Formats: sequence, structure tokens, C-alpha cells
Amino acid sequence: MQLTRRHALAGAAAFAAAPLLTHAPAKAAAPVADKQAPSFYRYKVGDAQVTAISDGVNNFALPDTFVLNAKKDEVNAALEKAFMPKDKMSIQFAPLVINTGGKLVVVDTGNGAAAFASSKGNVGQFGANMVAAGFDPKAVDIVVISHFHGDHINGLLTAENSPSFPNAEVLVPAAEWKYFMDDGEMSRAPEGRMQTVFKNARRVFEAGLNKKVTPYEWGKEVAPGLTAVETIGHTPGHTSYVLASGSDKVFIQSDVTNLPALFVTNPGWHLMFDQDPALAEKTRRRVYDMLVADKMRVQGFHYPFPANGFVEKDGNGYRLIPAPWNPVI
Repeated sequence: MQLTRRHALAGAAAFAAAPLLTHAPAKAAAPVADKQAPSFYRYKVGDAQVTAISDGVNNFALPDTFVLNAKKDEVNAALEKAFMPKDKMSIQFAPLVINTGGKLVVVDTGNGAAAFASSKGNVGQFGANMVAAGFDPKAVDIVVISHFHGDHINGLLTAENSPSFPNAEVLVPAAEWKYFMDDGEMSRAPEGRMQTVFKNARRVFEAGLNKKVTPYEWGKEVAPGLTAVETIGHTPGHTSYVLASGSDKVFIQSDVTNLPALFVTNPGWHLMFDQDPALAEKTRRRVYDMLVADKMRVQGFHYPFPANGFVEKDGNGYRLIPAPWNPVI
């Protein structure tokens, strides 16, 4: 029998109209209200184990200037092409826990426990999901920070503003530290979002951590097998990483791109959060050309969870191909 759309619709209508069975007791359990299972996903890079852990999703109305050099209609068209609702942004966050075999390493920390309450649980999930994945925050040896935007550093502190990882060394990009801890740079920053970024960095690193951080340079290993790579433009010290073990590698791209449906597909689009949009575009194209040439897996902080895959060239832009889900490590 050939199934047609008409047959399917007719079947659905008949099911909806059919009376419920009354001769047998109901077996279905009551639905669990308003909560997903903990979100984490593990894979191997050589001998290292990578666990991507969701910090949640921030949903907000699409700003007119979300893409600085494209019209809102063009942005909506790209969203609809990717089967996403128009006039709405949904930004995901995926910090990492890397077990190198000798060290337990966290890469970026999400929006923080305080944001969990203020967002009604939409973001700030990293801490709870990390524990659900079997990790004790007290066992973390190293926390590596890519840049100083709040969705990457706020998770360094608990809701009570004490260190979330009390026994960890906190590593920060030297260029990022120099810029955001400079009083002159802060005084010259425009009012609004940039002043907020400066003040929040001071809150986290000065008031929260008492400046107990270790600056690192690009081109150096910041943890076993994890090398810091300069990817500036998003911020003056924005950093990505290559995790290598044996012959296997993954590029941890931090915020080289934001939502892939917009900025992987259209690498020339300038994001409102990029501090130097032209430089960010130059970096983006350099990084993605390298990923295509090397066929290297890429882990993206704002990719759809579990936030990793491969990139191929597609016209004037690129296409993200999600890595196949694997039930075992």
C-alpha cells in the first residue's frame, strides 16, 4: 500500500476522533514537569576524554543590529533556511571538561549559578550538569578561560561569589588580562555593553578571585595536550585551543563564530558582540579555511549541543556537519 500525505492526515484525524479505551487501566506514567535530563556528551581525542556540558540556552528577540552588516530580513531568511523561527535568537553554551589522564581541565565556565535563578533555569546549568556527569568541582586541577565575556567567566564563582573550583589554577590569556585590567582602557570604553564587560571582569577576577590567576601566552601548552591559539577580533585577547593526543586533534574554537546557521554559513557577517568585527571576520576565515584543509573536528561554544562536528567549504561560506552521535566512548 502506498502511503500518501492524504492517508497520513486521514489516519491522524481518525485517531483524534476515536474514543479512549475504557476497559483497561491506564499504564502511562504522569509526564515529568518542565525538566530535561542532564545534558552532557563524551568523546575521545586520542587518550584524552572530552565532555561537552550544556550551560543552557538563552532565548531573546532578534535585535535589529544583531548582524551589523546585514539587514534583519536577510538574517531572518538565514534563520528560516536553517528551520529556526524568525525574529528570535537561541544561543547555546557548551563549556568543556577534559580529562587528560593526569589532569582534570575545565575550558570556560558558562553564565554562572547566579544566572540560573535570574533566567529561571534557562542558563547557568553548567555546575549542576557537571556534577551529574560525575565530576567534582573540587577535583578540577585547571580552569582555562578563552576570553572575558560573562558567559565564559561568570561560572568561576558560585551564587555566593566564592570560587566554584576552589582547588584549581585559573589560567587567562595574557593579552585579555592586560586589556581588561587596564584602567585607561576601561575609561575609554563606551557606555553600555562594553562598560558592563569591564566591570563584570573586575567583579569576577578582583572581587571574586582576588586576582589569583595565571596569565598565559599564545602558542604554549596551557594543560597537557592543550595548546592556546590566537584568534583575536571577538575580543583583544580572544583565544582558541588545539587539543591533541596521539594522531587525533580537535579545534576548540571558543567564539570564532556565534550561531553557525548565521556565521558559519555567512563568515562575512559581523556580530554585534565582536569588538573588532573586521578583524573577527579575518580570523574566522583563516580558522575555517584551516579546518577545511585539515579536516579537523571542531568544538564550538555556541554550536547546537553537543556542539561539535566538521566543516566543509560551501560557496562563499562554510557548512557545519555535526559529528555522528556515539552511544559509547
